Amino acid sequence: MTSEAQAPFVRSAAQPPIGLFPKLIFGSRWLQLPLYVGLIVAQAVYVLLFLKELWHLAVHWFDVNEQQIMLTVLGLIDVVMISNLLVMVIVGGYETFVSRLNLRGHPDEPEWLSHVNASVLKIKLAMAIVGISSISLLRTFIEAGNLGTTRSNFTESGVMWQVLIHLTFIVSAIGIAWVDRLADNAHRKEIGHH
Repeated sequence: MTSEAQAPFVRSAAQPPIGLFPKLIFGSRWLQLPLYVGLIVAQAVYVLLFLKELWHLAVHWFDVNEQQIMLTVLGLIDVVMISNLLVMVIVGGYETFVSRLNLRGHPDEPEWLSHVNASVLKIKLAMAIVGISSISLLRTFIEAGNLGTTRSNFTESGVMWQVLIHLTFIVSAIGIAWVDRLADNAHRKEIGHH
């Protein structure tokens, strides 16, 4: 290894050594590692759920009507979107809060990872939650034709609450993006004055 490659790890003589307490605080970020491993296990469970639902659809496609197929496909899309959310949290969270993954130049490096930080991750998660909520709401609307019958899985008030919760997710995502934009503009102005 060259000395240039080691340069980021070499401490200059002017910098005092890091104390025990700061090392402990900084090292505590590794306590999140089991959380990310747990999310990987959760994603594996979602893969199994997806395969089970796909198998059920493939085997029983001739026994169900178009609406039931559409609901099953929306359920599969929902599982995929939740899995995408898990990937964003696992990869982006680990990269942002625990340690670098050093994927630069890897052919499979996600394009969004190069500019991920806590603010970007927060907005991406909010948008993913809105997307997941949209799919669930669409499933509810497809089944809404059965409201008031014994075949219905929903009540009118249940549908209303689902719409209100979805709107709350949308307003929250817009609020998060707006506050982040305000903070970013303030930061740019501050840098511009120096």
